Amino acid sequence: VQLQASGGGLVQAGGSLRLSCTASERTRSSDAMGWFRQAPGNQRKFVAGISWSGGLTTYADSVEGRFTVSRDNAQNTVYLQMNNLKPEDTAVYYCASVFEWRWVKVLSKYNYWGQGTKVTVSS
Repeated sequence: VQLQASGGGLVQAGGSLRLSCTASERTRSSDAMGWFRQAPGNQRKFVAGISWSGGLTTYADSVEGRFTVSRDNAQNTVYLQMNNLKPEDTAVYYCASVFEWRWVKVLSKYNYWGQGTKVTVSS
């Protein structure tokens, strides 16, 4: 499975962006999808996750209430709507696929990764 992330860019604080992640093929019905981000000099960190059905979602505390993850399985695409962006949200954002929902926050359990899309939030 290949994942292609897009939608990053430069935005002012308080603005919004929507990231997309499209898979090259349909993922398994047990697969969950996650978004991670990595700021310069920092480790890659969990941002948001969604179950295959879309019925379960979870977020990092730092983005709860501002970011929304969703998916369209007919399009093999997962989205990350980011609102009220802050300079500390600046990072390269990665989408990834994991076999089971219970591992959605565990980076080491992910099987496939997209190439990353850069988000820069200016103050």
